[in-house]
Amino acid sequence: MTEQQGRDAEGYDFRAIQERWLPVWDELKPFEVEGLGTGRPRKYVLDMFPYPSGDLHMGHAEAFCFGDVLARYWRGRGYDVLHPIGWDSFGLPAENAAIKRGVDPREWTYANIAQQKASFRLYAPSFDWSRVLHTSDPEYYRWNQWLFLKMYEKGLAYRKASWVNWDPVDQTVLANEQVLADGTSERSGALVVKKKLTQWYFRITDYADRLLDDLDRLEGAWPAKVLNMQRNWIGRSRGAEVEFEIEGREEKVPVFTTRPDTLFGATFMVVAPDSDLAAELASGASPEVRMQFQDYLAQTQKQTEIERQSTEREKTGMFLDHFAVNPVNGERIPVWASDYVLADYGHGAIMAVPAHDQRDLDFALKFELPVRVVVDVRDEDGAALPDPAESGVATSGDGALVNSGELDGLPKAEAIAKAIELLETRGTGRATTTYRLRDWLISRQRYWGTPIPILHGEDGEMKPVDPASLPVELPASEGLDLKPKGSSPLGAATEWATVEDPETGRTWTRDPDTMDTFVDSSWYYLRFLSANDDTQAFDPELVNAWGPIDQYAGGVEHAILHLLYSRFITKVLHDLGYLDFDEPFTALLNQGMVLQDGAKMSKSKGNLVEFASELSAHGADALRVTLAFAGPPEDDIDWADVSVQGSAKFLARAWRIADDIEHGGAPVGVSFDGGDTALRRATHHLLADAPGLVEAYKFNVVVARLMEQVNVTRKAIDSGAGIADPAVRESAEAISMILSLFAPYAAEDMWAKLGHEPTVALAEWPAAIPELLVQDEVTMVVQVDGKVRDKITVPASITAEEAEALARASRGMQRAVRDRQIVNVIVRAPKIVSIATKPA
Repeated sequence: MTEQQGRDAEGYDFRAIQERWLPVWDELKPFEVEGLGTGRPRKYVLDMFPYPSGDLHMGHAEAFCFGDVLARYWRGRGYDVLHPIGWDSFGLPAENAAIKRGVDPREWTYANIAQQKASFRLYAPSFDWSRVLHTSDPEYYRWNQWLFLKMYEKGLAYRKASWVNWDPVDQTVLANEQVLADGTSERSGALVVKKKLTQWYFRITDYADRLLDDLDRLEGAWPAKVLNMQRNWIGRSRGAEVEFEIEGREEKVPVFTTRPDTLFGATFMVVAPDSDLAAELASGASPEVRMQFQDYLAQTQKQTEIERQSTEREKTGMFLDHFAVNPVNGERIPVWASDYVLADYGHGAIMAVPAHDQRDLDFALKFELPVRVVVDVRDEDGAALPDPAESGVATSGDGALVNSGELDGLPKAEAIAKAIELLETRGTGRATTTYRLRDWLISRQRYWGTPIPILHGEDGEMKPVDPASLPVELPASEGLDLKPKGSSPLGAATEWATVEDPETGRTWTRDPDTMDTFVDSSWYYLRFLSANDDTQAFDPELVNAWGPIDQYAGGVEHAILHLLYSRFITKVLHDLGYLDFDEPFTALLNQGMVLQDGAKMSKSKGNLVEFASELSAHGADALRVTLAFAGPPEDDIDWADVSVQGSAKFLARAWRIADDIEHGGAPVGVSFDGGDTALRRATHHLLADAPGLVEAYKFNVVVARLMEQVNVTRKAIDSGAGIADPAVRESAEAISMILSLFAPYAAEDMWAKLGHEPTVALAEWPAAIPELLVQDEVTMVVQVDGKVRDKITVPASITAEEAEALARASRGMQRAVRDRQIVNVIVRAPKIVSIATKPA
């Protein structure tokens, strides 16, 4: 057996390579960052941190592959890169799992973290392991409480009684964003109901305009889909607030409308049955009305918001035995309650203009209420549309105002402005703006979360916990009933909940609720800068030097909740003077899903591909290359359509080039000035193109180019250049450096075989040599009637006239044309000459 055959027999062994380099990286700690770094330019690359619900899965494999590609890329471009990792470890899944298993949530949570950490280590993302954080550590949630107190001090944290989304299975409140389109809980899948509770809120609506307007600054750096989702969620509407007087009630009722020009068409008012206004009006009505109202309210509370707003449902409602006064014409209009109006829309009341709103029209026709046309809407031929009272179809288009007093004859825009002017003159309304966005409900009636640092007195007084006594730690779960029951388990921890003021002897009770876990993740990127600092939440100098995040990567499922809340908290901390910036994430990458046979993976479907088994069978490198090569990051990947084995074969071919060089190639440090010119051109084109491709998230194209480079290099070796040609070593080094983005083990082993000290991840990519990017010769294609008939090697600087002359003289062209007549010649020098013919 020859030496070469012996090496081939040994072959590429991913397990041996992993075992060789993991201990080296553990010892070198190549990705740890000290303070402000080395003085090189800085990049902060962050992946959305995982929830420890079990071992890592294929979704994690994809997400952390892409984030790591970007972190490794910027190191190769000469930057200090901060790339930390932590765990979003509070929340209901841990608590529910603990209840099911009869264990402490801590036990379940930290066991899963240990498992995920071990899997991450083998997967080899370039994390700085010196600054790991867990949001369930008191050392972390102490600063959640500090943040809450800052919000409370600024008036941005407040408590009020209101109707909330209630998950009847998990027995806790849900933010609007946590209710799915079908009205079910994203947590338990149960149908969400409404419940009135006293809760804590963050006043995010104070920042609505900034949150909306600043999205313009993220255009081109965030996916358009995410920007649109945030804009729609904030939902800014401009219009007027109109004050309606209700007979017998001193305080007027404000109603928001985007079409104050249609006020003359308002023939009744509708209030939400679950609003305070409806309850007040019903309480002042007859006993029969009060009884009917209670029945109707109970019926309403069984409906989801989606059901209530459906245009398909038959309208229901009841007259509240009250009348309002239309402020523009003094008309007396009836006040009804109906479940198609929501309590948290504006003030829970609308003016009904049935001629021009389909839901109002459906209601009016059912209960025989007046319908008055006030906008003359015409069809394309200029004919008036049928009267909605007769057709049953509301006319919602634009047109001149009619039956509207001083507004008659005005077009929409002028009529709106005139209507607002009339309201302001009479003191019955004003121009205003409303938002779909509601204040952030942060109270949760569960154990496994950050305790809210507020004390309650018997007289209802509230006072914040002294910041010096933070953290308010969770009591041990032993002896507490964690099962969901509608109130927080912490309320039963009497010893923990009872606090005596040592100076006054007054007894206070701790707030029993815990914070929404989105509070934990709204600022965690700041804590990474000071993960081991117990004196402050974060060091402003470090944060302002490294921040904002240069590259954020994670799932599009967080497009509204997490990203919006992070943007809000960042703006608050900026206003408090802690941050120089007010947007947290400069660039955002969303990855798609990993599917199996076209469906989302799940144990119940029996189509689960386990990350651990794939990692064991094929190795981290092959898994990472497969995910990167499968397509654009934002696209879904069907695991049934990819080839991990193919990735492994590619890695073996790349590795073998370095192995061959080690046993007979050009020595390390050799000058690359000479050698195979064609191979050198290919190498430098790769070095020139790869940066732009990576920064455009075209990872699959970079992998394809690496595959081409490996093939070109092997071809050059086998066709005469030989393994000792310095151009071969130059290509192998470039392959190793760029391959390290995707396959850190194979690339590190190649780098060592090429004679370099570890680690290739810190090797700075060489610049492409401009002279090698200029092509002296190219292959020109000659087409006749759309078919390739010849290929000619020509100078890259060839003129159009010269190209056409060569094409006409080529044998392939002459055979194709024969006696046909040439009718057109298109020349795109130096790449193509296209000739069109017809029979002579």
